[in-house]
Amino acid sequence: MEQGYLEYFFNHPFQNGFLVFTIGALFLLTVYHFILFFQQKDKIYLLYSGYTFFVILSQLRHLEEGFIYQLIVPIKDVVWFPVVSTEIYYGIYVLFALKFLNIKTHFPKWNKYMIKALKLIMVYCFIVFVVHLFNGNDQLIMNGYFVFTLMMSLLGIVCYVPFFKVKSPLKYYIIVGSFFLFFFSVLSLLIYLKQIEKGFPIEPSYSILYVGFLLENTLFSLGLGHKQKLILDDRNRSQQLLIDQLKENENLQIKVQDQLKENMKAMEIKAEAERLKGLQTQYDKELAELKLLALRSQMNPHFIFNSLNSIKRYIIDNDKEKAVYYMNKFAKLIRRILASTMEKESSLADELETMELYVNIENLRFNNEIEFAITCGPDINPAGIKIPSLLLQPFIENAIWHGLSPKRSNKQMSIELLKHGGSIIRIKVMDNGIGLRRSKQIKERKVHKNNSVGITLSTERLEHFSKRYQSKGAINIIDLEETSKELSGTQVVIDLPYL
Repeated sequence: MEQGYLEYFFNHPFQNGFLVFTIGALFLLTVYHFILFFQQKDKIYLLYSGYTFFVILSQLRHLEEGFIYQLIVPIKDVVWFPVVSTEIYYGIYVLFALKFLNIKTHFPKWNKYMIKALKLIMVYCFIVFVVHLFNGNDQLIMNGYFVFTLMMSLLGIVCYVPFFKVKSPLKYYIIVGSFFLFFFSVLSLLIYLKQIEKGFPIEPSYSILYVGFLLENTLFSLGLGHKQKLILDDRNRSQQLLIDQLKENENLQIKVQDQLKENMKAMEIKAEAERLKGLQTQYDKELAELKLLALRSQMNPHFIFNSLNSIKRYIIDNDKEKAVYYMNKFAKLIRRILASTMEKESSLADELETMELYVNIENLRFNNEIEFAITCGPDINPAGIKIPSLLLQPFIENAIWHGLSPKRSNKQMSIELLKHGGSIIRIKVMDNGIGLRRSKQIKERKVHKNNSVGITLSTERLEHFSKRYQSKGAINIIDLEETSKELSGTQVVIDLPYL
């Protein structure tokens, strides 16, 4: 009796409900994964939904009633081409497998060749179908299907090569599932041919095929669930890593804050101890004040105001070219001065260029009456020599405003560089102004007297700078009138140590 039920199950799948059960299961999978596609925006669900949909289409011609049968009445003409649906779902199946195992990323060449082969096979199927539509020869489409089966079998065997190479547990769902589908499809085809040859009903071949469909789609559904689980696990791991990193950053921030508090306390204790050391404390205080004054002296507000007024004069006179020219120079000078406040030292070449910009801007006040020149010895490379930033500026400023400004004409100033010994660069800043003596007399007659600290600061900065070198830096200011009655003006001699 049990053998009778088993025979009834395999020999009459259309009557015993096995067909309806298989199509119903595939229909649920189609709808479910189609919905997942819209939720996840992942094409793999669309491919799988399309695959199960065309599997259903390939078997719908065997239905004669029921809910699904009523749904397909509008497309009943399509249902009568099950071979076409079969070829389509095999093509979608290959695309699904490649997408499922991400072959395009792991083995791009294999993916490229397999896609090309699949396109050729589908083009062949399309040509056979079009020819069939014109001549109506059913045998042609069946023969074409057998050739298609052979080509897809060869392609499937080739696909196994990258499938086995993929380092992912998901490959076993595809490998085993495709093996079931291939095995039961071939077995179904053999039984189909055998039943046709003997003149027996072909229903047993469909029972075998449906078993293959159910086993394969069960594995694929499990595989998609496993894939989604891996994605969620990766996402959770990434989130956990992010949370751990945030916690680590928070702990690091707390440690840094604690360390800063400890450092502040240590600095306070150290400052208190150093305050009691007497001379050492006084030295540190003077050095701090020296740095502060040096930074403040980098920029004279009157210089900025006067420079902008001079540029404004060109704008008022509608001399746009000169206004733009000097505005560019002024902007470049301001950038250099601000940059120098951040750096203790600069190259001698940069220092000379900054001084040249400074003189050009100051010269606007004198209608470019000041003749300025820089000369450098042939054995000196200013770009490779270090100098305290803006060391020359106070001397240039004094030469212009206290030496050359009172003169009516023939205003000249120069900077000369030459070697002095083996480790000293001698910088001479010279002007043909009124000289130190007359400048002091004018200053004494002024009601408001401003004591300039720029020269004092420059001297102290040069002393600190020289501590790293064997030679000692020095600044000497000479009234040229005292050296010769025929001369007038001031000469500043700066001995700059270098390596």
